[in-house]
Amino acid sequence: MSTPLIALTMGDGSGVGPEVVIGALLAPETSAFCRPVVIGDARRLRRAAGFLGASPEVVAVDGVADAVFEPGRVNVIDLGLLPDDLPWGKVSAVAGGAAYAYVRLAGELAMSGQVRAICTAPLNKEALHAAGHFYPGHTELLAHLTGTEEVSMMLSTAKVKVIHVTTHIGLIDAVARIEPGLVERTIRRGEAAMRGSGLERPKIGVCGINPHAGENGLFGYGEEEEKIVPAVERLRAEGMDVHGPLPADTAFFLAGRGDYDLIVAMYHDQGHGPVKILGLEAGVNITVGLPVIRTSVDHGTAFDIAGKGVAGAGSMIEALRQAAELSSAQGL
Repeated sequence: MSTPLIALTMGDGSGVGPEVVIGALLAPETSAFCRPVVIGDARRLRRAAGFLGASPEVVAVDGVADAVFEPGRVNVIDLGLLPDDLPWGKVSAVAGGAAYAYVRLAGELAMSGQVRAICTAPLNKEALHAAGHFYPGHTELLAHLTGTEEVSMMLSTAKVKVIHVTTHIGLIDAVARIEPGLVERTIRRGEAAMRGSGLERPKIGVCGINPHAGENGLFGYGEEEEKIVPAVERLRAEGMDVHGPLPADTAFFLAGRGDYDLIVAMYHDQGHGPVKILGLEAGVNITVGLPVIRTSVDHGTAFDIAGKGVAGAGSMIEALRQAAELSSAQGL
């Protein structure tokens, strides 16, 4: 069988996206598991290649069907939205608008079946907002573009996999938003994603909100009993292998040694912190609940090093690998 076609968005052109895209596509292992077509800006990719000391053949193609896959060639659907003098490492409304356009086209290609998955380089939220697109990030943007009411963010590493009940909102707002229905739906999406990757009956650990998961009411105001326990009990009654609420610090330790296949985090930093300690090059961001497969690097635009040729492509290579594996496991 041929390897899957994947739409690879270039991300914010002022950040490290162009560099990690080029780095990943020139890595010899990438062509072994997928056929990526970049959606972005051909001139920007050529400049990024120069920073890396590489000279690939960056070829503008009209569509996925026109792409030719051979060593040293980078196929790009060139939207031509970035000026030559766009600075590196600075917030730009032009770059934010272009990043939005890349994702929008990738969504259209995936929804029409022209590609089997989407893989995204990082965008910058401030630039996206400056361009008039008011989304917290890729997760919410792709949900809107695909007409999906609710999705979840999952971070995947070799040791730990984490799905989030809430993501890009303040901590006070996150605690207010958490309720049994949302917790239950998040666990169901996580369990379905794990089964979709080939694990028949995943063991799932659910974090509490307060330190020590409330310590039987000693910490907090009974949030665990009110917001988490009803969901866990309902899913356990259905036969799902779900445990919690667990103290978050203990839950991630246990998952790291293999006791749990998936951890359910209640808010952004509860889940992101442990994953990033493992190393950004190890993490992949997966949007769960979309009608299409989407993976991403688990790092931002890194404006401080953009245009310097030092950004590592490891997370992008892994994101492409997991996009290919998920599409194959789900028979796409």
